[in-house]
Amino acid sequence: MHSVKPTMAKILFVLIVACGLQMSAFAQENSPYSRYGLGDLTPNSNVFSRSMGGIAAGIGTSSQQIEIQSINFTNPASLASNYFTILDVGTEIDYRILKNKVPAKKFTSANTYVSYLQLAFPLTTPKMAKKKMAWAMSFGIKPVSKINYRIQKNERTGIDSLNTLYEGNGGANLAFIGTGLKIKNLSIGINAGYMFGSKDYSTKLTFINDSTYYYLSNSENKTTFNGLFLSGGLQYELDLDKDLKTTEIHRILRFGVYGNVQQNLKANTDIIRETIFYDPNGSYYQLDSVYEENDVKGKIKFPAKVGVGFIYHNLNWMYGADFEYGNWASYRYYGQTDQVQNNWTIRAGAQYHPRKENTSASKYFRHVKYRAGFYYGTDYITDVNKKRPEYGFTIGTGMPLTTLKQRMNYGGDVVLNTALEFGSRGNKQTNLRENLVRFSIGVSMNARWFQKPKYN
Repeated sequence: MHSVKPTMAKILFVLIVACGLQMSAFAQENSPYSRYGLGDLTPNSNVFSRSMGGIAAGIGTSSQQIEIQSINFTNPASLASNYFTILDVGTEIDYRILKNKVPAKKFTSANTYVSYLQLAFPLTTPKMAKKKMAWAMSFGIKPVSKINYRIQKNERTGIDSLNTLYEGNGGANLAFIGTGLKIKNLSIGINAGYMFGSKDYSTKLTFINDSTYYYLSNSENKTTFNGLFLSGGLQYELDLDKDLKTTEIHRILRFGVYGNVQQNLKANTDIIRETIFYDPNGSYYQLDSVYEENDVKGKIKFPAKVGVGFIYHNLNWMYGADFEYGNWASYRYYGQTDQVQNNWTIRAGAQYHPRKENTSASKYFRHVKYRAGFYYGTDYITDVNKKRPEYGFTIGTGMPLTTLKQRMNYGGDVVLNTALEFGSRGNKQTNLRENLVRFSIGVSMNARWFQKPKYN
């Protein structure tokens, strides 16, 4: 048997390139609700899970039985079921349609970025395997939220016209390392990470008068924040066919719970109140500083979250459901509340794999996995003290990019996971409603790295 032996330099090169893509993603997004809290939250699951409504509590990372082979970072307990070295990268394109009732207007925007990059590898020793134990680790980086909006407001104040420009950008990112340990049917896992990011909000006022020229004013708060992040999870697996002496795929029921504790992030803010002018290129410069204060220290409270769920799978089917709850009412920015609320989400999804036992490798589409799901809940951002529903449905596929012969010879494969999401935030009673179309692509490269080959 041959073994795949990539060098650590190649692994680090891929990680560095992907991190660079993460920081330089192309964005035209204009999401007004990203003004509140820490912005628009990014999906907290990999592409495999997104195609099934985002379920993750009971899903494993990889399995010799159902060939998931994609890193489930939502529940770190799933790492214990990892039998391969996996390099997992996800990207996405989302298209947003904003509809405003008063006044009646419609806006569109698009955004493209790398949604996660991670590497996982097994650490199980032969002695552990004999005791029905398993151990694995992972590390990676992913965005947590995005802030990006630009809103103009024109109004009349007496004899003058007033143009107000609201702008914001930034977001939060998480670099993490996790581990999972399995003892017989019980798995436990933990993720420890470093969350960092920024919030840059500004309001620019322009008074327009036929006879008098007014200088433009800019009020801006620039905040950077960082701190440790801790999350964990549990999974318990029931083998419904444990008495059958067979190596074929059988029925398994797995329960899971995951969550993170409340985090206190250190923050520093620069406060600027100034008059400005624009040059012909559209850049602005300071004319006079009305008020300025730098390095104002404070804290941002990132709330706790918990999720529970299950999955069931057999030879052809896998389906499950999750319930998730976020304590966003405890969110604080320098001790102040924001237009946020506690939220909950129900998720459900399924996967169909049309293969049969000993399916021929020539029948490619019998090796493709087909997925679908939906989610429904409340948005963590409120609309003038009104709850906004958040819901959507998803479809996707898992397509092998390596042949059955290659998998047998080299002990690994490459899987292309896709997810297409149609979502909405708000309803007919909401003044600003947002519809979303998100297309996600994930590539999982699996191999038996760092394992010594055996010859018979």
